Amino acid sequence: MRKIEELEAQIRALPREEFAELRNWILEQDWGAWDKQIEADVKSGKLDKLVSEAKAEYKSGKAKPF
Repeated sequence: MRKIEELEAQIRALPREEFAELRNWILEQDWGAWDKQIEADVKSGKLDKLVSEAKAEYKSGKAKPF
């Protein structure tokens, strides 16, 4: 059996409370990775074009503030 299949079986066998704890931990890991990627993209300038486009749309009246 592949490792992922073993993990899936173990996860299915978890009590509800432990499953919730695992789910929250996985979500935190995912959010942390997402935050790091966004920070890296900001530092590298990958988002500069999107920011400029958003500002231009706002100034032209095509977008509204939140």
